[in-house]
Amino acid sequence: MLEDIITMKEINEILQAYSEAKTAQKKAALATVVKVEGSSYRQPGARMLVTEDGLLTGAISGGCLEGDALKKALLSINQKQNKLITYNTSNEDDSEVGLQLGCNGIVHILFEYINDDEPNNPIHLLRQLKTQRKDAVVATVFSLKRTAAQIGTILFYRENTEPLYGNPIALQILKDVEKTLHNKASTIIKLEDNPENEVLIEYISPPVLLVIAGAGNDVQPLAKVASILGWEIIVGEGRATHATKRRFPEAKEIIVAAPEQLVQEINIDSQTYFTLMTHNYKYDLEVLKQLLKRNCNYIGVLGPRTKLNRMLNELGDEGIIPNEEQLKSIHGPIGLDIGSETSEEIALAIVAEIKAVMSGANGSSLKYKKEKIHTVKTD
Repeated sequence: MLEDIITMKEINEILQAYSEAKTAQKKAALATVVKVEGSSYRQPGARMLVTEDGLLTGAISGGCLEGDALKKALLSINQKQNKLITYNTSNEDDSEVGLQLGCNGIVHILFEYINDDEPNNPIHLLRQLKTQRKDAVVATVFSLKRTAAQIGTILFYRENTEPLYGNPIALQILKDVEKTLHNKASTIIKLEDNPENEVLIEYISPPVLLVIAGAGNDVQPLAKVASILGWEIIVGEGRATHATKRRFPEAKEIIVAAPEQLVQEINIDSQTYFTLMTHNYKYDLEVLKQLLKRNCNYIGVLGPRTKLNRMLNELGDEGIIPNEEQLKSIHGPIGLDIGSETSEEIALAIVAEIKAVMSGANGSSLKYKKEKIHTVKTD
């Protein structure tokens, strides 16, 4: 399995860029990292859109491959063909790239010409990710053999949807696709009837939804930091003077409501995270009470530990006693311990903690990590 979750932020940016390119009648190609051997800055599923006038959206490396990749993408556009290019970044004398990359890995990148007349071209399939807030899988077929035809992206799949699109390969890999969706982890397999062809089967989760109970000034930097990561943001509290679009332009939605109504209006899924930051003890207490009735991966409570202990004691007096799993989801004081003082620093600590929870990481320094940052396993 590929222990890396593909986020929607880059995909959304690519979809927007392609829409603009289509309006301007510009041709484009999609570059996708389909396989990595060894270390690499980006992992399989990283994408970059290239238009015929050289505009790049997204990234397939830390910047070292993009220059050469631009040339290969333009070749794909001009020839209207898919192409696979391999970069050996562990070779400092790599004449093809012409750079000393020092990543100690081999990166295989598939370039797909986007034919808008094709009903199931890669952009069309990726666009379906935005139709529902549900887990999905995208499958891309490639071959490391230089002379092989590169099939490219062939299917989009969600639970209870039709994945075949008349393509026999889709039927062949359907069980692996369903397994990927169930395991919530991407993988690479080889086709049984043609092992020269491999398939990157990507698990793509819905974007992170950060629900912030509170609309004070200290919430503004949190909304800004979260928006940079491409998270969807909902800001809600009872004060109509504070919870406004003008104060929170990054928010997808503003909700002015009592705490019970605020929680009821949110469709909580595995990618939903809550922070309680109203500076109104009773409001935060009621939100926490309502959230304990729902499954929520993360509930961050702003304030000292004594505040959270008081909240839990009062809920206990009402007969509401969180179980062990619920207690694990409650984080108070909120955020990683990075010495934060200002609102901006606290926002950084909060976002970092949510990301750590999301990734199952402990939030410690990579300096002390003995394993590789990214681990890749193939079935």
